Amino acid sequence: MKILTLVLAILAVAIIAYNITVLDFSNLLGKDSSVALISIIACICAILLLLILHTSKRIERKIKENK
Repeated sequence: MKILTLVLAILAVAIIAYNITVLDFSNLLGKDSSVALISIIACICAILLLLILHTSKRIERKIKENK
């Protein structure tokens, strides 16, 4: 599970990097730029969800150790 979350986080960062190159900073609400902005926001959300999953697994592991 740890490796899967790491791979998914790396893929999300790579997608963010690609979408930053697609952005047209002079027209952020244009056709291509709006898709890139939505993709960047979605990847940030995915990374946050992966971090929450990782934290919950660590908490679960610590609870099991204390029993």
